[in-house]
Amino acid sequence: MSVIPLTQIYITINFLDIPACGTYLSVYELLKKKFAGENEERKTLSPFATLAAGGFAGIARWLICIPADVIKSRLQTAPEGKYPGGMRDVIREILQHEGPPGFFRGFGPVLLRAFPANAASFLGLELTLSLFRQVHI
Repeated sequence: MSVIPLTQIYITINFLDIPACGTYLSVYELLKKKFAGENEERKTLSPFATLAAGGFAGIARWLICIPADVIKSRLQTAPEGKYPGGMRDVIREILQHEGPPGFFRGFGPVLLRAFPANAASFLGLELTLSLFRQVHI
């Protein structure tokens, strides 16, 4: 693979990750506040609430970034030279042959994985942070 397609893939990945990460962390923090209620500290959120907040944050992330992920995957798996215009060519091809639903290929399996994977990730993060607080790290 030449340098130009790698650069196009890198640009696509950044296009994907910037709004996705902002959504992911914002939804997680918003749900933590919601689940904690008015009087409870967010540090003492129950494991179930942490799992729920993390799982829904993962779903929100993928709702935002699945179209860019589809574009990235097509760029990565295409034979060299198929998309000389990079992202623009992929978008044009998807719209012409599949219409807007083509940007959401694989959406069902992604969502089935997103909830448990992200729920577990945030639970692990919160448990680790709690342990660090206990040992004053």
